[in-house]
Amino acid sequence: MSRIAIVGAGAWGTALSIVLGRKGTHQVRLWAYEKEVCESITQCRENSAFLPGHTIPPTVIPHNDLGEALSGAEIVLSVMPSQHCRRLFQQMLPHLGPESMIVSATKGLEENSLLRLTEVIAQVLTGGGKPKARIAALSGPSFAVEVARGDPTAVTVASRDPELGLLVQKEFSAANFRVYTNDDLIGVELGGALKNSVAIAAGICAGLGLGHNSIAALITRGLTEITRLVIACGGNAETMAGLAGLGDLVLTCTGGLSRNRSVGVELGRGRKLPEILAGMHGAVAEGVFTTTAAVGLARAHGVELPIIEQIYAILHQGKTPRDAISELMARTGKSETLQR
Repeated sequence: MSRIAIVGAGAWGTALSIVLGRKGTHQVRLWAYEKEVCESITQCRENSAFLPGHTIPPTVIPHNDLGEALSGAEIVLSVMPSQHCRRLFQQMLPHLGPESMIVSATKGLEENSLLRLTEVIAQVLTGGGKPKARIAALSGPSFAVEVARGDPTAVTVASRDPELGLLVQKEFSAANFRVYTNDDLIGVELGGALKNSVAIAAGICAGLGLGHNSIAALITRGLTEITRLVIACGGNAETMAGLAGLGDLVLTCTGGLSRNRSVGVELGRGRKLPEILAGMHGAVAEGVFTTTAAVGLARAHGVELPIIEQIYAILHQGKTPRDAISELMARTGKSETLQR
């Protein structure tokens, strides 16, 4: 029986705890920052704050203490918001065993450093005297609500350690949760993170009342931008045709459950970002942070991201959505290739 610690009890972390808890072959500990989340799970086996209406198996034990949650864990599943990753792993260091395996399931980038989250984790662990940590990333099209209720879902786990990838595949796969392996850690992480920025753009289109032509063009050209940056950073174009690329992009740009798309919808309707974020009641739209990091990463690599740059201007520079669209449509003619 594997001992798995899940750090982060938002909707996605809770959904993954349900998947792993249902298997009955794991000891699952779920760490929640909020004491009321632990109390809700303990008293009624439900995360009423972030994933109401879904029963959490009795094999999942909630904890509010990081040390207790991590004690003896063989696999640590990281599902915290991206901007808390570095701080939490610094707190986790004393409680991680020498053989602990880390799986990052957060789709984002660290805003200031521009690092992927497995890079942040590796940096913290190396600085804390744990340079040989085994790290993987889990990504793919996966709304938490649908995973929790048992809808068939396919995701991918990426690691430079083939044995770790196969182990996570074995331990996480379930009747309605299919896990593929991939050795392109860069592509899988960047695909999962950057699609959030494009999803904000898709929401803006919906908020403006634009039709299917606009969304189809946006998804297609958005995938081109993501692929361009993935290649520049050392990832593989092929990954972007898979679950962590096209699959997750289509889901997040078209699905009504997407928080990033929902932020875009409200922007398209004329609401301001601070007001939108204040109304999310603790939920996180990673695309707001990722867009800033994506623009910085693209500039560092000399890559052009026209759509994502316009989303940055809308989010942080006060540009109106219609002005951004007009500017995109007025760009000089280009060849439809993945070249810079």
